[in-house]
Amino acid sequence: MNMPLELCEARDPKGLYKLARAGKIKGFTGIDDPYEPPINCEIELKQDNGICPTPTLMAGKVVTYLEDKGFLEC
Repeated sequence: MNMPLELCEARDPKGLYKLARAGKIKGFTGIDDPYEPPINCEIELKQDNGICPTPTLMAGKVVTYLEDKGFLEC
């Protein structure tokens, strides 16, 4: 997933980012530990023109990729 940190924080139902910012969780990616994007990833889920796709659309992209690569049989 390649999403802005602000979006991840806004969609954090468990409040983990808030705890990390308060120093209660150490080594949290994007807060006090750097995010290192993968090199040559097989699939990337990201915003399109600043709009985040719905979970259903993102899941569909993953399933389609897995089907196309022969990992799933339908």
